[in-house]
Amino acid sequence: MTYVTCNHSLKMCHRKRTWERYACSLKLCLLFVLIIVSGCATHADKATALRSSFYSGNISAALAQTDPAKNKKSHDADVVSLDRAILQLTAGNAAEAEQTLRVVRDRFDKLEQRSYADKAKALLTDDRQLNYAGEEYERILIRVMLALSNLMHSGGDVPAYALQITSKQQEFLQASKQVKENPNQQPIDYTPLTKQLAIGSYLRAAVLESSPLDYDDVSRCRVQVANWQPDFRDAKIDLARAETGRHSSPGHGVVYVISLVGEGPYKEEAVEAPTTVSLLIADRILSAIGKYELPPTVAPVRVPRVVRPHQTLDSIEVSDGQGPLGSTTTIMHVSNLAIEQNRLEKDQIIARAVARRIAKKGAVYAMKDGLNVEKSPELDLLFTVAGVAWEATERADTRCWSLLPDRIQVLRLELPAGPQVLKLTPKKLPGVNGVPVAVDVNVENGRTSFVLGSFPTDRAIGEVQVKTYH
Repeated sequence: MTYVTCNHSLKMCHRKRTWERYACSLKLCLLFVLIIVSGCATHADKATALRSSFYSGNISAALAQTDPAKNKKSHDADVVSLDRAILQLTAGNAAEAEQTLRVVRDRFDKLEQRSYADKAKALLTDDRQLNYAGEEYERILIRVMLALSNLMHSGGDVPAYALQITSKQQEFLQASKQVKENPNQQPIDYTPLTKQLAIGSYLRAAVLESSPLDYDDVSRCRVQVANWQPDFRDAKIDLARAETGRHSSPGHGVVYVISLVGEGPYKEEAVEAPTTVSLLIADRILSAIGKYELPPTVAPVRVPRVVRPHQTLDSIEVSDGQGPLGSTTTIMHVSNLAIEQNRLEKDQIIARAVARRIAKKGAVYAMKDGLNVEKSPELDLLFTVAGVAWEATERADTRCWSLLPDRIQVLRLELPAGPQVLKLTPKKLPGVNGVPVAVDVNVENGRTSFVLGSFPTDRAIGEVQVKTYH
């Protein structure tokens, strides 16, 4: 009798120690999870602070916020570098901006080859833990900004970058075609945009048109602009001029005013209910990892949503001492591209979030079964609470290129050779103007000059740059 009682006591002590050990571990894990949930800033939080510095004109503070040493090991290091490139370009350091962009472009090209199976690695965390490969519009815009950066310090690589803009999107369009032709193949990581962009051909023509030897190429580019973006205001005029082979009248030169207009798109966290399509995609993901089944109902999940800020600027009016010469017109609408892609990818994003939620619940249930927690209500409760907290750590992946403009606008002017003072005035609501900025341009006979300025608000930010090609 004594032996039985002693043995029973030993078992009770062992269970108590086991329970205390599990309880202590779970409490520590739960505390750690809650600290993460309450204390970690998302990329959206950091982007808000960065945009505030930039739009207020505090370039030095914004550069400090994007210091590579502070962000080197973070999951958003690449998008921070992209923002830093915009700051470098705006501050007049075009060569530095080009180098920064080249590094991120090459890295994104490698990450773009990431297999669909790699997405499963984020099932126990969220998409923020994956290396960010950039959205499709961002990968195209890297090449656009490379062209603009090179344009403002050497110009020799602009035609090549312009070709990259076009070829990169054609690569995406081809991927989209293959998916449509083979609907049962493995899904790709993005949904390609379906409209060919004209900005690459426009920039290539602008750089080459001062050389009579390149006019066949210039004409082809002008045709592409007219076909790909028929609503571009100056398409027909540019095409007609290219067909004559004339750069400018004798004693005149050309000035292109390129403006980065408006506050660009950003991502915020939103809650979305799963759609029929997203549940079908989620079922494919769960089938691929072979462990979990899709439940009949799924609660709403957190996803990133692209937001276009309220815009106050329409265009940039350019004038000289005699009066207005014209206003810039949009060659690329950045925010529209970002919103369109977010809409196209919405079902895939929701599907990944649904699959993660189910995988996390499945993992918690598996641990409960393995530890036989039904005999211990306290342990079962702790696992349940820990599982809820584990799901609560998931946040939407709001990483994005935060300092892009809303639109890229252009204006081509033919002006008499000699020193010119151009006044760039942001045009707001009818009859309301922003703060003008004066720019000195030495127009050369038969040559092309470029003016680049950033106007996210009602005034220029940073340095308005001028480059003339001989």
